[in-house]
Amino acid sequence: MDRLGDLDVFARIVAARSMSAAGRELGLSPAVISKRMRRLEERLGVRLLQRTTRQLALTEVGRGFHERVVAILAAVEEAEAWAMSGSAEARGLLRVSAPTSFGRMHVAPHLARFLDANPQVTVDLSLSDAFVDVVGEGLDLAIRIADLSDSSLIAKKLAPSHRVLVATPGYLARHGRPERLADLDRHTLLVHGTPEWRLEGPDGPEIVRIVSTLRTNSSEVVREAVIAGAGIALRSTWDVGPELKSGALVRVLPAYRSSTRVAIHAIYPSRRHLEQKTRAFIAFLEGLYGPTPYWDEGLVL
Repeated sequence: MDRLGDLDVFARIVAARSMSAAGRELGLSPAVISKRMRRLEERLGVRLLQRTTRQLALTEVGRGFHERVVAILAAVEEAEAWAMSGSAEARGLLRVSAPTSFGRMHVAPHLARFLDANPQVTVDLSLSDAFVDVVGEGLDLAIRIADLSDSSLIAKKLAPSHRVLVATPGYLARHGRPERLADLDRHTLLVHGTPEWRLEGPDGPEIVRIVSTLRTNSSEVVREAVIAGAGIALRSTWDVGPELKSGALVRVLPAYRSSTRVAIHAIYPSRRHLEQKTRAFIAFLEGLYGPTPYWDEGLVL
């Protein structure tokens, strides 16, 4: 009995939210997919999916089982990658997407080292802050900074992502340092593309409604504005780490930050038949960033 294959079928169904779509990915008929799903549930003695005419939904047991299955398949993938690492050379065109600022600051400067180590690979790096359809765009890999805890995407965590409130010492000297979250109402808050900040603090989740004198669709405009002393901003440490280390920016209300569930992930279409060029790039990024990435070194978070 192909137990591991049944787990992969289950994971594909959850990711695709459809048995027929999972069947197309695996090259199996809907009848075979349904049979293998039924066989898995019968072996476990539990229902994993609730089926309706319009959609599939995980049961409570199914959600817990899915989390563990994803971990198992990821472990198998890593074991296979380790075994294959010495027997296959990375080669071909590697299509990668990354958020604009992160890609410019933390991917592009390191590409020469990756290409030197993998001379048979050509990298096509696309930078965009828009949601990218990895499969639809024909990408090998996308870097996404998000909370994927409830996502069915196939993802590998590369590094944590800390977002904190910051301002210049000069701005705080002129306008006063906020002592409570409510004090932000008296300050200039710099944002792009959002009417609110969702923060986590000592009392749990908090929402700060934003009324700003600066409106922009560019995160980099907000970065430059906060460094220029125009107000308070919620920024990622990967974005303003050097300024925090130098003292050009300081933390504001350090008990509050954005969601700790947000992280930097590598997302890819399929864990089966993952090409060596993609494995090599994921391993390169893991080694480059890691649990304490270089931009967080020396910071108190």
